[in-house]
Amino acid sequence: MPLALYADLISDLRPLIADLGVHPERFQTWDARLELVAAGGLVVLKTKRAKGVVDSLFWGRAPKATENKQLPEATAFAAIDRFLALGAHLALADALPDGVVLDEAFPHCAVKLSYRKKGAPKSLSLSMIFIGFNDETDAMAYADRAGGSLPLTTTRPLKGEKLHEWR
Repeated sequence: MPLALYADLISDLRPLIADLGVHPERFQTWDARLELVAAGGLVVLKTKRAKGVVDSLFWGRAPKATENKQLPEATAFAAIDRFLALGAHLALADALPDGVVLDEAFPHCAVKLSYRKKGAPKSLSLSMIFIGFNDETDAMAYADRAGGSLPLTTTRPLKGEKLHEWR
């Protein structure tokens, strides 16, 4: 079965995440948690606005470090933006089976986001785990090496119990 690539969803998600950092006044509410693992390091962007109050925390861990450290907001948003700027993305369709881990050589990012823009009739939410690649060729080679060991998305839109595309 062919794998689902996410160029269209990522092209919508990237400016949306950037807007949260640069123009938060465009949103009525939001709850965003993005966890990026890249090059052995970790970057976590967690921000929420509810009832007019914004609560944000940005932290990370350098490769081979054991302690998390607080990061500047711009650094966290820039790291997420670099990930979203990669040439191709695959997504997991379900939780990883016991004992299976994602290859640290390829950046991956868990995205849990719900938001409502000002004037919008309803909120939207997204919960997915993306794996980033330089291009589609790298993505397909990765999927071939993974065989059936990873639950990669093959149909769109993804509508799982915990992981889902926009709804």
